[in-house]
Amino acid sequence: MSQETHNAPSQTEPKQWYMEYRIHKNRPGLLGDIASMMGMLNINILTINGVEDRTRGMLLESSDDEKIEWMGRMLAKVSNITVTALRSPRLVDILAVRHGRYIERDSDDRKTFRFTRDELGLLVDFLGEVFKREGNQVIGLRGMPRVGKTESIIAGSVCSNKRWTFVSSTLLRQTVRNHLSEEEMKPDNIFIIDGIVSTLRSTEKHYELLKTIMDMPSTKVIEHPDVFVNESEYDYADFDFIVELRHTPDEVIDMEAITSKLEGF
Repeated sequence: MSQETHNAPSQTEPKQWYMEYRIHKNRPGLLGDIASMMGMLNINILTINGVEDRTRGMLLESSDDEKIEWMGRMLAKVSNITVTALRSPRLVDILAVRHGRYIERDSDDRKTFRFTRDELGLLVDFLGEVFKREGNQVIGLRGMPRVGKTESIIAGSVCSNKRWTFVSSTLLRQTVRNHLSEEEMKPDNIFIIDGIVSTLRSTEKHYELLKTIMDMPSTKVIEHPDVFVNESEYDYADFDFIVELRHTPDEVIDMEAITSKLEGF
């Protein structure tokens, strides 16, 4: 007896989506109606949260992109809401749903993200997610002394389950490394660099080590990136993004005051 073989249709892998909508009239049962519509389309709600004023964000999962498109068209007919985003989730979308607030970005330089000290939990979560990424990435971290820059980097490393290595630092005392052990030079480590110490206070051997690390396919976090750029061969284009950390939203990050303070070391 012959046996026929049939190719079964391939199952599309589930894909995540970020949906955001603004509420014009928050009537009772509104969220339930939206959730029921998604349920009928076999769209799973992974996370839901209010995101700032009268806006709700959802992290969704579906194995059928067409159903997501149908849902978007149907929700466009709902008078009580306006869908403001329906896309593959970005890191800022995931964190907005997780924390219920958006990360502030520079309106001119979109790769600059701003935090204040009372948002350290959000900053640590942000860095932790970034540190999980593989490959080469360079992150600049601006901020005045004792605002929590180095502590945030270390906490982000812990969240991403990565080991951190100080190349240069002033956390406890001025640290300028001229060589690293084989264990410390692993590409999946997080390399922490003080841009002032590594350019203004370093030795030739330290700078050679710095260049080796900058060429590695790994994550480098450079505190005081402006001094680092001004005093080295590297440029702002070498940075994937810049993080600014302030005590208060209106605090001025005064690089002249920072560099003069370090002259005391």
